[in-house]
Amino acid sequence: MKICAKTDVFMKTRIVKGLSQRELAHRSGLSRAYISLIERGEKSVGPSSAKKISDILDKQIEDLFWIG
Repeated sequence: MKICAKTDVFMKTRIVKGLSQRELAHRSGLSRAYISLIERGEKSVGPSSAKKISDILDKQIEDLFWIG
């Protein structure tokens, strides 16, 4: 099971919230490089990271990620 970002929604939500990749990384405890890979759909995330990011971006997990 992989949890992957819905890349367009993920990036648009981050930008609308006024967060840079660096700021999202800082708030979530992840690296900026990892956030970039998630945003481009090149890396999957674990459930706890998906939850943290969703909480920070104030969206439901299902809005930002898909399970495949």
